[in-house]
Amino acid sequence: MATPASLAASTDGVTSLYRRFRPGRFAELRGQDHVVRALQGAVARERISHAYLFSGPRGTGKTTTARILAKALNCESPVDGDACNQCASCVAITRGSSLDVTELDAASNNGVDDIREITAGAWHGTPGRWKIYIFDEVHQLSKPASAALLKTLEEPPPHVIFVLATTDPHKVLPTIRSRTQHLEFRLLGGDTLKTLLDDVRGAAGLAVDEATIETAVRLGRGSARDALSALDQLLATGAGDATQPDFDGLFRAILGEDAVGAISTLALLARDGWDPEQLAETFAAEVRQAFLLQVAPDVADAVDADRERLRDWGDSLGLARTVRILETMGRALREMKSAPVKIVVLEVAMVRLVKPELDSSLDALAERVTKLERLDRSVAPPPAPAAALRRPIGAVTTSAAEEVPVAADEESTETRASAPEPAASAPEPAASAPVPSSVAGEGLGLEEMRRRFAERVVPRTSRGAQLVLRAAHVVAFDGTRLTLAVASEEIRLNTDQIAQGLKGALDHEFRTPLSVHWVVDPTLHTTKSPAPSRPSRARSVDPAPDFDEGGADDDQGTIVSSVAEHLITEMFPGAEGIS
Repeated sequence: MATPASLAASTDGVTSLYRRFRPGRFAELRGQDHVVRALQGAVARERISHAYLFSGPRGTGKTTTARILAKALNCESPVDGDACNQCASCVAITRGSSLDVTELDAASNNGVDDIREITAGAWHGTPGRWKIYIFDEVHQLSKPASAALLKTLEEPPPHVIFVLATTDPHKVLPTIRSRTQHLEFRLLGGDTLKTLLDDVRGAAGLAVDEATIETAVRLGRGSARDALSALDQLLATGAGDATQPDFDGLFRAILGEDAVGAISTLALLARDGWDPEQLAETFAAEVRQAFLLQVAPDVADAVDADRERLRDWGDSLGLARTVRILETMGRALREMKSAPVKIVVLEVAMVRLVKPELDSSLDALAERVTKLERLDRSVAPPPAPAAALRRPIGAVTTSAAEEVPVAADEESTETRASAPEPAASAPEPAASAPVPSSVAGEGLGLEEMRRRFAERVVPRTSRGAQLVLRAAHVVAFDGTRLTLAVASEEIRLNTDQIAQGLKGALDHEFRTPLSVHWVVDPTLHTTKSPAPSRPSRARSVDPAPDFDEGGADDDQGTIVSSVAEHLITEMFPGAEGIS
């Protein structure tokens, strides 16, 4: 855009800021220094290419630069490869009345006949030294039209230069791209846009406050034309807060896990006339800025007070939750394309962000585990358990009459364990000894598989996988196939995400390929989990044990009724549930 010294009304009768203050020389362009150096140097050294391809986002100066190049090539008094912007040729190009410059909108003139008419006239002479053809949105040319243009690009007239502009260079035929010099235009930084708007405000004598300038910079999103158009709109409406939804209420609701606050904020925004898709896109754009300010602050284009606000929200949410918000909003935007009631999709997405327990993704499960870990660090450690036998969390309470024989049996067992053993006593059971790697998968019983799965396989997986595997149960093993049961179909559908890590842990432990089969067992919510990995008190093995009806399962593990209870049991061993 133009420098302060040259900012002036450049088009008679035009009030749009982006047209009045369009750059007229290379020296007035902002944010595209690499393009200016290449083109101005080529003009100064008279090393002009017969065809250029300008690509980049909208509003970054592609067409404007093409006109400046045409001015510099036909200027009557050029200075260091730049146009004077005052001679008859420069003034005619600025007004659009020059016979030396022909502009074609390829979006509406994309037929082969249009291109043939243009290329046929390229051989005719013009008043200036060079004849310049500017094709805007050239990627929208049809294939026959592109083929017709390609022939002229291969053998152009000596006095003709083609400038092709596009927002999507990958849609341009490779044969056309290979015959041009490709220059890429970039989005302008927030500081550059703010400086531009400040200069325009001073040159045009606009009574605009800093808050309005910052709002226009934010709405511009790196585009000089969009920023100036936004400033025009703000001047016309006189309201800066009406051009951008206020998402601070949503941020507070997500941070405070307030579902009512999130839905209420969405209802207020919808009542103000904001479209659900527009809300989702704008909110995702704000969260992206918060994400960039955490990861790569130099890439973020938020400025001043808006930058500080989004940085604070990003620090409060944390990187993991910020990424989950972006992923959830991306899925919601895809679902909105075909949803009959779009606001419902956005409301469901917000509730999932506020309540991670409603989200079945591994990222949401990991967020819940992290929350439990933080809660564990903030709570004082429980007192050491007493010597008396305590009921595990979720266990069925037994009567006093049933507890007496168990205690007696334990006392007799301890007495037998403390008595001196004869010298020729047998060693510990072979089941506790490690199995050689060469036969790790052969002759392995179900109980031994359960023990090694819990103690050696599960700890080798990721944290998210451990959350699923510790709530699962080994129900069968036939030497080559391992069957695992989970409590719900929802959990089973997520097992594909942990399959690779589980296979690696099994291969490392058993040295032989094992297949894994998942089944759903809803009774896991009320049945006992596998034996805990913590070593239990040693017991002597009787040749023919006599199992009581009520105490046979006393030492087989902790009973859990949900994944949450399983996590609490693992994090607080020995704790007693209080009802």
